[in-house]
Amino acid sequence: QVHVVESGGGLVQPGGSLRLSCAASGSIFSISAMGWYRQAPGKQRELVATITSGGNTNYGDSVKGRFTISRDNAKNTVYLQMNSLKPEDTAVYYCNADLIETLGGSLLPGNVYWGQGTQVTVSS
Repeated sequence: QVHVVESGGGLVQPGGSLRLSCAASGSIFSISAMGWYRQAPGKQRELVATITSGGNTNYGDSVKGRFTISRDNAKNTVYLQMNSLKPEDTAVYYCNADLIETLGGSLLPGNVYWGQGTQVTVSS
């Protein structure tokens, strides 16, 4: 089994900062990419940022220049540093991991696991 758990959400004032963490654990052989997505009420889930095991990053247009994704491969953990937060950043933030799972001595590639999400609210 694989578990993906986010932490670090909360309430922050506009212009403030917040750091999210996401850890993957369990029967993991390797993780190729991890990412953050978000979903606001009444809206579709959208890309925030992704990062590969080699450190290549990709950001959604709305967060470029304000958010930074980073990763600790040894800990199977990804971080999202969010600065200059705006009310429109309010959403549930979800983490995912694209990984190769081990099961009974076999390798199972192409599995994407999602966390339960963490609420980020930007409000004065």
